[in-house]
Amino acid sequence: LAIPLDDADTYRMLSKGLTTAVFQFESRGMKDYIKKLEPSTFEDLIALAALYRPGPLNSGMVDDFINRRHGRAEVSYPHPKLEAILKPTYGVIVYQEQVMQIAQVLAGYTLGGADMLRRAMGKKKPEEMAKQRSIFVEGAVGLGVEEANAAYIFDLMEKFAGYAFNKSHSATYALISFQTAWLKTHYRAEFMAATMSADMQNIDKVVTLVDEARRMGLALAPPCVNRSAFRFTGASGQVMYGLGAVRGVGEGPVAALVEARTESGPFLDLADFCSR
Repeated sequence: LAIPLDDADTYRMLSKGLTTAVFQFESRGMKDYIKKLEPSTFEDLIALAALYRPGPLNSGMVDDFINRRHGRAEVSYPHPKLEAILKPTYGVIVYQEQVMQIAQVLAGYTLGGADMLRRAMGKKKPEEMAKQRSIFVEGAVGLGVEEANAAYIFDLMEKFAGYAFNKSHSATYALISFQTAWLKTHYRAEFMAATMSADMQNIDKVVTLVDEARRMGLALAPPCVNRSAFRFTGASGQVMYGLGAVRGVGEGPVAALVEARTESGPFLDLADFCSR
């Protein structure tokens, strides 16, 4: 199934913070930030997955990113050559890959050299940083960048490198997040039934998900020996309660119950149920 990454309905749901049961985006704090960000592109989701960590949150990076996203703060680039690299993140250095790209484009680093710079910035060893600073500034000047600007950009990279996250990791998280959000948007009953089934042994979690299903306007049918399966099932805007979520009911008895009604039809009353 090819899920379109530009699905407007899914982004509308995400922007409202309706992300209970959506991978990575269901914590209270994440709900607050996703409502502030109002993501409209897959790149926004990748960035949010990378930024929602203690370092960026405490440094003010996330608020700066959101303000730039909505035009409340100016989107600026430390050098014109960096616009293509930093445009997807509104001029904020969010990813380790951006640190490496800046070193390549601005100072002529090789890919291997740029990765060494990234690692050096992460370890923050003074002697190694002094060496890399000299290499970076010299390389940038050689490519026509003013020395003062080159030094400023190196300091900026060093500052953000401590918070930068690996974009390839963030993209995989964001993809799964979007896929679950898309399913919740377009297959609401089926998605909620599957989510409840995954946590059916955790009664507190089931209660939370039942509340979410009701908030979504889904009908919740109570356990029924003639209709319910072991797991929760969903279709046509209704979620059927799974018998396996009833305390003390195991999978074996439910399998026998389903077999009996499949072979001989629905149970007529309690006496019929007990005899069969």
